[in-house]
Amino acid sequence: MGLIKFISAIITRALFILIALIGVWRVTRVKEHNFYWLLTFLFLPLVLEMIITLRRRKGKDYKWFSPPIFLFLISIIPSMWLLELHHQQNKDSEPKCQKLDSLDLYNLIQNKTSRNLTITDSLKDIDELFSAVCANDWILALHQILLILLIVGKWLLPLGGGVTRDELSQLLLIFVGTAADILEFTSETLSDIKDNNDMLVYVILGVWTWSMLQFPLHLAVVNSTPDREADQGAQDSLLTKHSTDIWNIIQALFIQDGPFLCVRLTVMACFKVFHQMLVFFAIKNFLVVALNLYRFVVICQDFRTSSDDNAGGTVVP
Repeated sequence: MGLIKFISAIITRALFILIALIGVWRVTRVKEHNFYWLLTFLFLPLVLEMIITLRRRKGKDYKWFSPPIFLFLISIIPSMWLLELHHQQNKDSEPKCQKLDSLDLYNLIQNKTSRNLTITDSLKDIDELFSAVCANDWILALHQILLILLIVGKWLLPLGGGVTRDELSQLLLIFVGTAADILEFTSETLSDIKDNNDMLVYVILGVWTWSMLQFPLHLAVVNSTPDREADQGAQDSLLTKHSTDIWNIIQALFIQDGPFLCVRLTVMACFKVFHQMLVFFAIKNFLVVALNLYRFVVICQDFRTSSDDNAGGTVVP
């Protein structure tokens, strides 16, 4: 079992580095400058973390925070920013391209693979195929792979001390819903920008980066042990007793749905962009924010009632 955990830790980090490397390669292609290979230096903290964790913790992750996921985000987010900014600034002048799901691209792949070619010619054909794919499809594919790998990577990483399989399964389910919301936010909101507005692009990418910080944190399900809560009883504070619920509320209000709602309202109010999906997701974000505020009020009222009951005491005949 120890060997399996050791191998899982290495494979997961190797996948992180591979996807981050593909992102850097794509940046060098669109920017047409080898200077951007320097982004690979951002991989060094992840490599050092892997060495230290494998030696000291046998590959096991931590309870509250996941360093490999955080360092993976550091290594790939700069590449995603550069690709998004380049696409937004040059989308009007980009040459004709093929959609990833288009029949023409499928036929082109069939023609390339049906011939007997040397290794050099095959590499040239692969490069030609990659160049034919639309820049926006490249970016969307990287977003999708990034989010899927964050979920699968967390699943593959050996459990940290104090984290149960039940808590891990809950965390992974939360990650799936979070990833779907984040992907929809970036793809739909950026596509709503019709004019070259760099400031709004920076804001959207900043909110996207901020929302991605949910993945290294495990506070959504990992809580103190029930025995500890039962022993302390009325001595527990509101934050101690309902730490998981409060973290989920903070996450919705300040990390995901709250910022997403602000950006969508800005797009509608300042840029006069209105369509069915934008309005729907803005309403969805508003409902999540409102329900979480209501949830917080309920938790506070129940805690106050419970505290008053305990303070009053119960006389047993």
